[in-house]
Amino acid sequence: MKRTLMFVVNVDWFFLSHRLPIALEAQRQGYTVHIATGLTNRLDELRRHGLIVHPLKLDRSSASLGNAMRTARDLWRVFRAVRPDVTHLVTIKPVLLGGLAARLAGMPAVVMAVSGLGFVFMARGAKATVRRWLVGAMYRVALGHRNLRVIFQNPDDLRSLATLAKLPDSSVVLIRGSGVDLSRYIPMPLPEGVPVVMLAARLLADKGVVEFVQAARLLKQQGSKARFVLVGTVDPDNPTSCEQHELDAWVEEGTVECWGHLADMPKVLSAATIVVLPSYREGLPKVLLEAAACGRPVVTTDVPGCRDAIEPGVTGVLVPVRNAQALAAAMTDLIDAPERCETMGNAGRMLAERAFDIRQVVATHLKIYDELVEKS
Repeated sequence: MKRTLMFVVNVDWFFLSHRLPIALEAQRQGYTVHIATGLTNRLDELRRHGLIVHPLKLDRSSASLGNAMRTARDLWRVFRAVRPDVTHLVTIKPVLLGGLAARLAGMPAVVMAVSGLGFVFMARGAKATVRRWLVGAMYRVALGHRNLRVIFQNPDDLRSLATLAKLPDSSVVLIRGSGVDLSRYIPMPLPEGVPVVMLAARLLADKGVVEFVQAARLLKQQGSKARFVLVGTVDPDNPTSCEQHELDAWVEEGTVECWGHLADMPKVLSAATIVVLPSYREGLPKVLLEAAACGRPVVTTDVPGCRDAIEPGVTGVLVPVRNAQALAAAMTDLIDAPERCETMGNAGRMLAERAFDIRQVVATHLKIYDELVEKS
C-alpha cells in the first residue's frame, strides 16, 4: 500500500533548505508527501518537487494563545483530512502545536525534529522564566504520543528535553544536523589576497551578530586589513532580529560588508577564509557543517550545538559566548596563520565525510518512518 508522509514546518524556505532531500527520497521509496507550512514566495518550487501543499498561517513572531490555538485547530483539520501514516513536525511551534493536534486527531505515528530549544530557553528575566515553565508543560503534552520518535541534533538538547518531558530512551534519536550534500559542497583552495572573515546566517542577535561586529571593529582599530562580511538578512518575524538601520550604520562606518541573502552557498563559502558563528545556542548549525565540507576553518562559541559541529583545535576554535574580545583574538590567530587555516580546513572536510553526509541523514530518517509505520 502507498504510504503518506506529512511535514509540518513553520516556513517554506526552511523546509527547502533543511528537509527537502528527505522528502524526495521518501517519494522515491513510495511515499506520497504532503507539507503544511507558512508560505513566502516558494509555493511553485514546492509543487515542482511533487509535494502536496497545505498553506499554514503560522505567525512566527507571535506568542499569543489565540494564534496558537487557531494554528492547532488548522493542523487538526489538515491531519483529519489527509490522515498521514507518518507526521513529521519540524521546529518548535510545529512540534508543540502539531504534537497536540496529532494526538487529538489520532495520528498513528509522529516524528518530531527539535532543531534547538530556541529563544524561549535562552531569554532571561522573570517573564522568560514563566514562559519556559509554560512551554515545558506544553512539551510534556505534545511529546506524549504513544508511537513517537523525537530527533535531537545535539546531546545537550536531548538530555534537557528528555528529562523535562520524561521521554523513554526508545523514543529519542540523535542525528547530527540536517546533513550536507558532499557533491555540492566541495573543498576549494583558500582565497588569495586579503583574508575574508565571514558570518553567514540570519542576522539575529542570538546568532552573535553584535559580537561579530564588535570584534571586527576592534580588529579594524588595531590595523587589521581583513574583510569582515555578513551574509544574510534581517528576519522581522524573529524577536531577536537586528534592525536594518543597524546594518546600514555598520556598513557606513566601514566595520563590515553586508552581502545580503545569497542562495549559492558553496560559492559563497569558497570566498571565505574563515567562517565565524558566535551563536548563543543552536541545534546543529548547518552553515558550520557546510563550512567544514568546503574546507573552511571555523570560529564558534562553546555552547550546545556549535561545539558539536566542530572538533575543537582540529577543525576550528571555540570561544566563550557573548565575548567579543575573545572572538577577536581567535579570529586574529587564524588570520595570521594561513597554514593553520588550511590544515583545519582539510580536517573539517574529513569530519564532514565521517559525520555529516546527507545520504546518512536521509537514510536514518527513512528507517525511522518505516519502523513507526510498522509499529502502528
